[in-house]
Amino acid sequence: MIRTALAALLLTASVQANPAFAQDAALSVSIDHAKVLKIDRAAETIIVGNPSIVDVTVHDAHTLVLTGRSYGVTNLVVLDAQGDAVIDEAVSVGSVETASVRVYRQAQRSTYSCSPHCEPTVTIGDSDSAFGAAAGQFGVRESLARNAAQ
Repeated sequence: MIRTALAALLLTASVQANPAFAQDAALSVSIDHAKVLKIDRAAETIIVGNPSIVDVTVHDAHTLVLTGRSYGVTNLVVLDAQGDAVIDEAVSVGSVETASVRVYRQAQRSTYSCSPHCEPTVTIGDSDSAFGAAAGQFGVRESLARNAAQ
């Protein structure tokens, strides 16, 4: 118990001593969700630190769409025609907890989307068996729907 209290105290002290660690990213988006970002000057160049974390699509010169691809933190730099930074910010991608349930069986995790009935969903971090089973079912269903539409 003393070790736990000491660890919590040290963590709190390190967070307070390092404001960058405690500060959230300026921009945040949920995984598998899109977020519209309006900018005041026209974008000429867009640079994403790690495009496997967040994807950026240009809607028009003043509107970008950020899509969360994977968990993590990266950065987004948008330059205007003169090469000046319009945006130079950290982007954080996290999970959506709304209407979801995570079931843990020892080290195995499964995620369910519950809106209103719980159904399995494909979520990064789930066990290979749960992820594979849900992905396989989604793939078969998508294939059936495509074939029916032809």
